[in-house]
Amino acid sequence: MARIPAIRDQVGVDTARWGLLSSSSAAGDLVAIVLITVLIGRVSSRLLALAAASVILLNAPVLAGASSVPALVLALAGWGVGATFLATPVNALAVAVERVQGRPLMSGFHACYSLGVLAGGTLGTLAAAADIAPGVQMAVSSGVLGALLLFLGAGLPQDAAVEKQQRRPLRNRFTPQLVLLAAIAFLGSFVEGAASQWSSVYTADYLGAGAALGAATYTSFSVAILAGRLLGDRGVARLGRRAFLRLSLLTVATGVTVVVVHPGVWLAVTGFVVVGLGIACVLPAAIALAGRQPDVPAGEGVSVITIGQWPGFLLAGPAVGLLAGATSLRAALGALIVSGICAAVLVRWVAVPGGT
Repeated sequence: MARIPAIRDQVGVDTARWGLLSSSSAAGDLVAIVLITVLIGRVSSRLLALAAASVILLNAPVLAGASSVPALVLALAGWGVGATFLATPVNALAVAVERVQGRPLMSGFHACYSLGVLAGGTLGTLAAAADIAPGVQMAVSSGVLGALLLFLGAGLPQDAAVEKQQRRPLRNRFTPQLVLLAAIAFLGSFVEGAASQWSSVYTADYLGAGAALGAATYTSFSVAILAGRLLGDRGVARLGRRAFLRLSLLTVATGVTVVVVHPGVWLAVTGFVVVGLGIACVLPAAIALAGRQPDVPAGEGVSVITIGQWPGFLLAGPAVGLLAGATSLRAALGALIVSGICAAVLVRWVAVPGGT
């Protein structure tokens, strides 16, 4: 994200055209969802995760070094394929590790992802300040991370492909519990995507606080997500996964209410921090529950959550934008309150395998 302006300039497109071109990553996302839905269970999650990570590392320098529109479009689509493809097998492996360890770990794994995003953004900012070309930076980063992948990849759980007689046809994969969890994941992803895209705009433009406070709002929201994930496993261990999931979603609704109930800058910043703390562990909890469904292989369960969450992220930004155009951004953010409350109500029917 930190190198987007430089990549945009080297390709020679304006901001509006960049927004259109960047949608090609969504096409890659869709391809990845189809592929992973077919392959998960047929091929070991370990092999799928390593393959997806390799695609990401190989594609990153190509994307960052793109100098033409066709190259950019293909690289963005490749990025979408790799990143979305990775999500299902790596979460299935996390479920396996959690099961072996016998304690909640999923939120901590997602905290590692958040730390990676933070580290990548920081490196990108430093590279931009040092006037290092995006392609050079990504080539070096991919080389270092590739070496780490070779070293650490051997330590991933040695899972096996699911026997043919144990695999479920896609139409049978959508059990009532998995559909319920996918719906919760959709609503949670809708909230997270909307808050990520609109928190800074709300503070900077709607409240007139300026770009600096707008950026601070988004940063505070992101740090709150990281903090929530670092603490989330303790909350799950203390309250149980279902109760913690419900509390998280009610926290989300409370945070958005703080944002919109009174148009004040510091109330908005505080509210988005509360939203970040609440939304942090919604997806990890849904994934952990999906991966522990009886008679459903972990990877297949997680793949249903991937199918559910993806449109939530995709639709969040445009949906809030359309609502804001018809009413106001403050009123449009009220949709996040509804999403949080609806998801919290759905938790009532979530069954927790093993009672944990």
